[in-house]
Amino acid sequence: MRFYFATPHHSWERGTNENTNGLIRQYLPKGESMAGLTQQRCNAIADKLNRRPRKRLGYRTPEECFYEN
Repeated sequence: MRFYFATPHHSWERGTNENTNGLIRQYLPKGESMAGLTQQRCNAIADKLNRRPRKRLGYRTPEECFYEN
């Protein structure tokens, strides 16, 4: 898999990353305390996001594209 490094402070070069940040904000709103956030909750959020179809992946899920069974 190829890796690309964006220029610092150029969020437009990181479209997928910025989109994912927005998806995470659905579960962890900005300004909300993370003091009570558990690893179990983080794992549940990651599972939901990894099972969500993405246009960029041809409406497949990241789980379908990147995880070996």
